Amino acid sequence: MKDIAQRAGVSESAVSFALNDRPGVSAITRDRIRRVAEQLGWRPSTAARALSGEGSATVGLVVARSAASLGVDSFFLQLISGIQEVLAERQLGLLFQVVEDVEAECAVYRRWWAEHRVDGVLVVDPRTDDPRPGLLDELGLPGVVIGALPGSDTGPHPGLSQVRADDAGAMAAIVGRLHELGHRRIVHIAGLPSLAHTDRRIRSLRIEADRRGLAEAHSVTTDYSDTEGAAVTRRVLEQSTPPTAIIYDNDVMAAAGATVVAGLGRSVPGDVSVVSWEDSALCRLTVPWLTALSRDTVAFGRIAARELTALLDGGAARTVQVPLPGLIERGSTAPAPAASEPGGRG
Repeated sequence: MKDIAQRAGVSESAVSFALNDRPGVSAITRDRIRRVAEQLGWRPSTAARALSGEGSATVGLVVARSAASLGVDSFFLQLISGIQEVLAERQLGLLFQVVEDVEAECAVYRRWWAEHRVDGVLVVDPRTDDPRPGLLDELGLPGVVIGALPGSDTGPHPGLSQVRADDAGAMAAIVGRLHELGHRRIVHIAGLPSLAHTDRRIRSLRIEADRRGLAEAHSVTTDYSDTEGAAVTRRVLEQSTPPTAIIYDNDVMAAAGATVVAGLGRSVPGDVSVVSWEDSALCRLTVPWLTALSRDTVAFGRIAARELTALLDGGAARTVQVPLPGLIERGSTAPAPAASEPGGRG
């Protein structure tokens, strides 16, 4: 209000009258104040309304995913459940929006900042080339990145904390176990190629494959949907040397892939072992039950929300590492077919 008053050459009380549409200033003065306010990027402040008892403080979460891929992903539902638990304790609201791409997400942040809609944000799906940390630095909007920023982003980002998951370590653990079971032809059916965690998983697979001499191990990227997961599964299994083990980046693709295996007249795990990156009830509804990485995604959300409230309380930005998920072995993994045959080379 002080900035607007100085620019418009009026008192702060006149600014208050004009912007709140109250009597006390002339129509000409009201128009001049509103033009100045627009030039300065002013929007009605929900934070101010919260202080006056007319609303509640709010944090924001934007997800840049297609509706098709988001609608079948149980990870986000569990994550938001954990976030909401902590926000409810603090009587904070969650403003949630789904957009098509990161450019649209950045536009939402700019609008929220200009309108004072949120006090801070939770940022998901870090990208390999991510404009969001720099934008949030520019806006001075506190945030927590859920998942590690790409290795090329060295920061520093004074208003951004990170809650990191060890994707490389998890992939190494999966590949190590499949190697112990005799699997040499391993395919990783990955998620969106633009995501930093997808890149880390792919690079980790390559490193482990080189270290263990798995020349045929490779990754194929998808959109996380059951449709594309099934299509890629069919394509790799129809190759002349199909994989004996497939790692899927989520439970939906893993379940769809297991169905494709059966449809091709093959068995899980007799012909193909299947591993899901995410564990869920779906993994225990598929026959056989799916081997999966198990992590507490609800707790992941709680940690992220607590880090954001700490920033809002004036704490310093920091990085928190969540525990490495454990591999729960179920009926979908077994020794590789060639390894179980006399004289087989594995």
